Amino acid sequence: MKKIPTLKTDQQAEAFLDQDLSDLDFSQFKTMRLEFAPKSAALHLRLPEALLEGLKVRAKAQGVPYTRYVRMLLENDLAKGHS
Repeated sequence: MKKIPTLKTDQQAEAFLDQDLSDLDFSQFKTMRLEFAPKSAALHLRLPEALLEGLKVRAKAQGVPYTRYVRMLLENDLAKGHS
């Protein structure tokens, strides 16, 4: 299986997509949520520094900014419903 190279320009991405992609290793892809609704409210929190640093480490491991990671945690918790 072929790995996806790092594409640094739109032109590189377009050239990559013009080839036969049937032998790509899709296990390297991560699920990504697309956000369409505008963000119309803000939440400001004061956290212990250690907690914020822990969030930043986990967010980096997921490949997202820490504020988006916090939003993902909240969304996932709300999606579970009431227990």
